[in-house]
Amino acid sequence: MDNANRGFGLYYWVLGVLLLLCLLVSARVGAVSISYERIFLFLRHAITGGNANATIEERLFLEIRLPRVLLCAVTGAALAVSGALMQALFRNPIVEPGLVGTSSGAAFGAAFVFVMGKSLSGTWVDVAGPFLLPLFAFAGGGAATWLVYRLSNVFGKVNVNTLLLAGIAVNALAAGGTGFFSYVARDPQARSIVFWNLGTLSGADWSNTGIVSASTIIGIGLSLRYAKALNALMLGETEAGYLGVRTARLKSRILLINTLMVAVATSVVGVIGFVGLVVPHILRLLKSTDNRFLIIASALLGAILLNAADMLARVIVAPSEFPIGVLTAFAGAPVFLYLLIRAGRRQQQGGFYA
Repeated sequence: MDNANRGFGLYYWVLGVLLLLCLLVSARVGAVSISYERIFLFLRHAITGGNANATIEERLFLEIRLPRVLLCAVTGAALAVSGALMQALFRNPIVEPGLVGTSSGAAFGAAFVFVMGKSLSGTWVDVAGPFLLPLFAFAGGGAATWLVYRLSNVFGKVNVNTLLLAGIAVNALAAGGTGFFSYVARDPQARSIVFWNLGTLSGADWSNTGIVSASTIIGIGLSLRYAKALNALMLGETEAGYLGVRTARLKSRILLINTLMVAVATSVVGVIGFVGLVVPHILRLLKSTDNRFLIIASALLGAILLNAADMLARVIVAPSEFPIGVLTAFAGAPVFLYLLIRAGRRQQQGGFYA
């Protein structure tokens, strides 16, 4: 372990402990409050299989509350790491999956499956099974992200103004497509699309928690392989090329990793914005811009912040549930405006993010 990684270790431990505490509190909070003693008892039963006649409270915890808490954690990690990757790739701190079209493109792909899924036929549909929704979300998110990148890459350099305009246009196009499917859908389908677009974890179960966990773990593992290359890219594409980084291949692979994590998470929980914007920025202010640190720390802090937001969403209008995507938008939009103004000033002065 080098000196840099040793310096990051304390932050990993602190964030790890905070995450465990946050998960424990989140498992307790909700329309039905569960004591910590009961939580540990239920977990022991689940591990040892020692209670064949589970109570309603125990089933509620093991089948609804626990998968929701874990799904929230891995979703927050996926969105935060994706934000760190996009900001490193575009070399701009105001980029996040929602701004570059990944989330809206994934939403469009998922809305297509919601409305047209029953009309799809073929052997591949039967084979895809529960992966059909993530597959279409991945295709939609990947296409939208690639389009935004191509439009913003003016003369081989990403221009922040062009990036924002391209993101607005592609997001509007994807939102229009999602709106069209909402319009032609039957009432239950339309309501599902509307609530899903606001962001919700109410449909969490062990199946979709496993799918999102797998995509997130794979995405984070692959991201760490390219952390040093992303550090070199921060110097500029030409300079990174001199250091042996194949920038074209790096870009395509980072975009694929980003799309994998965001699209799969979005297909399950809906559109949740600004997590990928806020988390990496906080970590840069706290410690370092080193992507080896940002990727791991973003996963931990993203899980913490999204679980905190989910707890608030569950209690703010209890026993109903406030849409978590609306909550993160209220919190993240002011931060985005601040970063946008700050980035504009840096661009006028020159420097790394100009």
